[in-house]
Amino acid sequence: MPFVELMLLALLIEIAVGWPDRLFATIKHPVVWIGCLITYLEKRFNTASDSASRRYVYGVATSFVVISSSVIAAIVISLFLPNTLLGWGLEALIASSLLASRSLYVHVHAVAKPLQDENLPAARESLSHIVGRDTEALDQSMIAGAAIESLAENASDGVYAPLFWGVLLGLPGIAAYKAINTLDSMIGHRSTRYIDYGRFAAKLDDAVNLLPARITALLIAVVGGSLSAFGAIASDARRHRSPNAGWPEGAMANALNIRLSGPRLYNNEMSDEPWLNSGGNEPQPSDVRKALRIFANSVGLTILILALGAFFA
Repeated sequence: MPFVELMLLALLIEIAVGWPDRLFATIKHPVVWIGCLITYLEKRFNTASDSASRRYVYGVATSFVVISSSVIAAIVISLFLPNTLLGWGLEALIASSLLASRSLYVHVHAVAKPLQDENLPAARESLSHIVGRDTEALDQSMIAGAAIESLAENASDGVYAPLFWGVLLGLPGIAAYKAINTLDSMIGHRSTRYIDYGRFAAKLDDAVNLLPARITALLIAVVGGSLSAFGAIASDARRHRSPNAGWPEGAMANALNIRLSGPRLYNNEMSDEPWLNSGGNEPQPSDVRKALRIFANSVGLTILILALGAFFA
């Protein structure tokens, strides 16, 4: 099945049904399988008594094993599924499990509703499932800002980056991306335990997200009406702590005329991050719902682009 059509069908399946609970209960989820392999290798090879260079080499080897295993599995599936409507549907279903537009919307909406109802404890609890920072001390505006940042960043990591690599390389491409992204989320940290072992995975994740993050920012700017401010978005993004996350976050900040990022608390330490769209307003609960509409519209635009690509290919 051509890659554009495969990704279009996968995205439509993911939006419609996600990864069904019954299927998860039966065979879990591809990301769970990838995570289990990463956990096994990390426990086996990330030893504190080893030198920094040795841990780095083991981290590179771990990344290679995880990525190659994911790609080989995807190639085998693609080759052995029948070239029929049923085979295409099964391949698209597997690819859909590596997208996250539906779950991302649901998780951010779970923050938006109690926040709009001024139920801050419930909003903080829902937010804690999608961000890595301490949520207990966050006020209403901070909760809104954190939810919007998570939505924008994960729109790239969870939707547009896997679609990008899937369109280019099919099921093996989306599987490789998801393996890299999962490696980064599990071992690509700057903590003492992972600074050497996970450094290669973190750099690789930055590299594969380079173009998708900017495409995500462009999509958000187009549907959010902030395309004229793309120069300012790019300028802010270059000062962000991440080489990629500042692009979709900056685009969303400009689209909503709010400021995002800025100083925040991580592991009881204040991180002095620069603001995105520093002249914007403080985020409000209503902005979370507006951000969700922009995200939904960007997904709709993506479906249209994929459909046109499939038609004219």
